[in-house]
Amino acid sequence: MNTATAIIDASRPRSRDAHVLRSEGGAQLLLPDGSQLFDIDEALADELTLAGSSEDGAATAAILARLGLEPRVDRCASTPDDRRVRAISLAVAQSCNLGCGYCYAQGGSFGGSPKGMDLATAQAAIDMLLRETLPGERVNVAFLGGEPLMGRDVVHASTRYAVEEAARRGIAVSFSITTNGTLVSDRDIELFDAHRFAVTVSLDGVGGDHDLQRPFKGGRGSYARIMERISPLLGRARGCQVSARVTVTPRNLDLLPMLNHFTALGFHSVGFSPMLSAPGEEDEMQEGHLHSMLEQMVSCGQEFEARTAAGERYPFLNLLNALREIHRGTHRPYPCGAGAGYFGVSAEGELAACHRFVDAPEGAMGTLADGVDRERQDVWLNERHVHAQPGCRSCWARYLCAGGCHHETLSRGRPACDFIRGWLHYAIGAYGRLSRTRPDFIDQLAR
Repeated sequence: MNTATAIIDASRPRSRDAHVLRSEGGAQLLLPDGSQLFDIDEALADELTLAGSSEDGAATAAILARLGLEPRVDRCASTPDDRRVRAISLAVAQSCNLGCGYCYAQGGSFGGSPKGMDLATAQAAIDMLLRETLPGERVNVAFLGGEPLMGRDVVHASTRYAVEEAARRGIAVSFSITTNGTLVSDRDIELFDAHRFAVTVSLDGVGGDHDLQRPFKGGRGSYARIMERISPLLGRARGCQVSARVTVTPRNLDLLPMLNHFTALGFHSVGFSPMLSAPGEEDEMQEGHLHSMLEQMVSCGQEFEARTAAGERYPFLNLLNALREIHRGTHRPYPCGAGAGYFGVSAEGELAACHRFVDAPEGAMGTLADGVDRERQDVWLNERHVHAQPGCRSCWARYLCAGGCHHETLSRGRPACDFIRGWLHYAIGAYGRLSRTRPDFIDQLAR
C-alpha cells in the first residue's frame, strides 16, 4: 500500500462529528464543529474509532458529551447576513495570447468573441465596491482575464483610480493580478511594486513540460518568454509578492522538482491546483491521477516539514494555507466568497458569482447598471451552502473544504473528495508534528 492509498483509507468519513488521526507523534482528534483539534491518548483514540463504526453516530455523540464537546449544529446553519461587496475581479481582457487546452475560459473569451473592458466600466465596478464600504475597512481589486495585461492601460488607470477613491473615503485597498507572464513590462513591475500587488504567474512545469500545456496560440512554447519577462520582476520587486501557480493535469504530475525549481527562482510561494473541469476530458484529473497527485503533495509536505524543522523557509503554499486554516480553526459554510462578498465583472459590466462564471448563465448575479440581483443571490447562497451539498453533511472535512469550488462542482460534481480529505488528513498530522518540533513557527501562523 503506497502512502496516498494509506492516507485515503485513514481519512474516509467514519463519523460526521469527529475524526481521529494517528501518527508516530501520537493521536489527534478533530471536531468538525469549529475545526477544533486536540491531542488525545491512545485509549480515547481507540474508543472513538470503535464508536465511529456504529451507523447512527450515537456512540460518538455520547463520548463527546462525556468530554463536554457536544457539537453545536447551528454554527454554520445560515447564509451570511453581511453581503456587501468586499472584492471584485475585473475581466479587463476577455482574450489571451496563449492556447492552453484546459482553459475554463476557452482561450480567454469565455466562449464568445474577444472583448476588452473600457476604463469607465472598471471605474463603475470600483465605485460599486467602495459604495457600501466603511472607513477603516479593506477591499480587494483583482485583475484577471484571459490575460489581463492585454488590457494594460485599463489595469494601470483603474489601479490609480481605486487608490485615489479609496484614500478619499478612508478605505484600505489591496490589489492582485493573475498573469501568464508573457507580457510583463518594466512599467507593470513599477505598478505592482508601488501598490504592493499580489502577483500570481501561471506556470505548469519547467521548460518543455510547461510548453506542452501552455503554448502560444501558434503552438510555440512560452516558457522562455515568461522567464525573460518575470526575471526582472523576481529580482527587482520589493513591495509585491510574486507566486507561481501550477495547474496539475495528467501530464505534469512530478511536483517536487517543480516546487524546488520555482523556489530557487525566488517565488514567494508555489501552489498546485488539480484540473478538475476542462473543455476536454483528456485534461481532467481522474481518480488514479488524483491518487498520484496526493502522493506527490505528501512528498512536498514532507520536504516542507523537514526544512521547517531545520529553520528554513520553504514556500509550499498548499501546506502553508492548510496549516493556517487549521491553526485558526477555520469553520465555513462556503469555500470562498463567490456570490456573497466577491463578484467577477465581465468586460461589458455583467456581474458573475466569481471570475470563473463570467458570461455563464448559471453564475449570473446582475449588472453594474442595475446592481446585484438579490433574489438570484439568495437562491445561489442557499443552493451552494455546504449543508445543501450531497454527501457533505456526513463528512468530517465539511467545514474545512466547504464543498469545493462552485465552478468545478457544477461542471463535474465531486471527483476529488478522497484527494481533498486525504490532503487535509495529512496537513492535520503535519500541524501536530510541527507543533512539537517548531512551536514558534506554529505561533507565527496567526499573524
